[in-house]
Amino acid sequence: MSTETIAVIDEVDLKDGQMKEVPFGSGRVLLSRLGDKVHATSAFCTHYGAPLVKGVLTADGRVVCPWHGACFNVCTGDIEDAPAPAAIHSFKTHNTGGKIYVTADPANTTKERFSRPPMLLASGSEIGGAGVVIVGGGSGAFHATESLREHGYKAPITILSQETHAPIDRTKLSKALITDASKLEWRTPADLKIKYGTALRIGTSVTSVDTTRKSVTLENGKETIPYDTLILASGGVPRRLPIEGADLENVFTLRNIQDAQKIDAACQEGKHLVVIGSSFISMELVVAVSKRKLASIHVIGMENYPFENVLGRDIGAGLKQFHESQGIVFHPSTSVKAIRKEQSDSETLTKVELSTGETLVADLVIMGVGVRPATDYLKASGWELEKDGSVKVDELLRVPGHTDVYAIGDIATYPQLPLGTYRRVEHWNVAGNMGRAVGKTIAGSPQPFTKVPIFWSAQGQQLRYCGIGVGYDDIYIQGNPAELKFVAYYIREGQVSAVASMQNDPVISKASELLRLGLMPSAHAIKAGQNLLELDISSIAANVLPK
Repeated sequence: MSTETIAVIDEVDLKDGQMKEVPFGSGRVLLSRLGDKVHATSAFCTHYGAPLVKGVLTADGRVVCPWHGACFNVCTGDIEDAPAPAAIHSFKTHNTGGKIYVTADPANTTKERFSRPPMLLASGSEIGGAGVVIVGGGSGAFHATESLREHGYKAPITILSQETHAPIDRTKLSKALITDASKLEWRTPADLKIKYGTALRIGTSVTSVDTTRKSVTLENGKETIPYDTLILASGGVPRRLPIEGADLENVFTLRNIQDAQKIDAACQEGKHLVVIGSSFISMELVVAVSKRKLASIHVIGMENYPFENVLGRDIGAGLKQFHESQGIVFHPSTSVKAIRKEQSDSETLTKVELSTGETLVADLVIMGVGVRPATDYLKASGWELEKDGSVKVDELLRVPGHTDVYAIGDIATYPQLPLGTYRRVEHWNVAGNMGRAVGKTIAGSPQPFTKVPIFWSAQGQQLRYCGIGVGYDDIYIQGNPAELKFVAYYIREGQVSAVASMQNDPVISKASELLRLGLMPSAHAIKAGQNLLELDISSIAANVLPK
């Protein structure tokens, strides 16, 4: 490694609480100033490459990506929050003669090498034993593995995954309909084995758990795997409506690579598509295939407007208007009675019968009507589950009544601090951050789960959302949802509990940090004109951090 030391900026041009992206040879470096200390890191987010300078800096040393909530420590470059799959580089700085100097390997300042391998404190070869067994191979499993090794867990790790590949960026299945697992894997199986000391067992189904003997059973008794600590991260199972024809060969759900491959093969030019459910997954798929010159795309939803229950009527109407401009036909406040195959003289037709009496012809049908927790194996093991089939956990994501067992992701109903109410959240970021928290706890540093939920969705423009909006009693909207450019505040008892936006970055990144720090302005202040982006939570001088 060959390093260079370069004067990158005048000291007076970087204020307390300010970030600047500066050239470094042929690369770029992000400078962040906190009080008298200047920190230099890679300039781009390791998730999808967003410029971090357009994100949010906080006085406790966090820089939040402007797009999807990934967060890094500006002092070390370490990951603070998912969905960041890798850390960023941290470079040395010093001030001399009124200039700020950065010392770095120029190659590590380019966009091709802006990420660095995590600083693993253990590789899994140090001690024996059963170690940690993770049931599931998704976001939670990936981030738990990373976190365990980052925080020094020395025993073996085993991932038991039903899928046929290493953990992937599952969000790209619906948002881009990518069907090649190798293009989505966060780490290769070889990396997991060699660098992380992790045994990845793919195509493996867990059918029961015995917490007394501390073991899990595979494939109805074919094999038993012992554990010292168990992480349940089995995710969700797509729901199918209990109607005639729900299991026809051209009726699809989307959860894995194989589902995406089937949908991709069926969604070809000239075909008729019917989508049941106006969920986020459904509408992301609609966006992904809307340019394929399909003969028709019909969306059947129980709501008057897509996402109305989550985002409200006005935003739902704005998004519906956009989709209609792309040729999508909506059937609001409508349910499906049956899906039937009918034989004509020359072909077999699939017909979708609606509650309105209308019948739609379809070459393929996609059901996007939600998921249920993938916990059948726990029910078979005699576990007491929540009404929705989820697993209730405490603030450390431990399962009460079961020693050394944790549950994370789509299957976990957890206490949402500071409210203390229990809820299950099916967000990619939540599963990843739960994995990171559990890894740290198991490695010896108990980490209560307090992360603010964040999600995003491709809906013509990028929709971003943070917080817990369930139970809101008021919505205050700045901007025009019909133009897909707005900020919406979800209010409960005079306090802002969630924020959504389109084309207003980095409002959601800022809102998530304000919620995290307990500094979100009241609804009254927001309505009186308070701009979140003008609030100083970046400078040491502002002295806003909790004592």
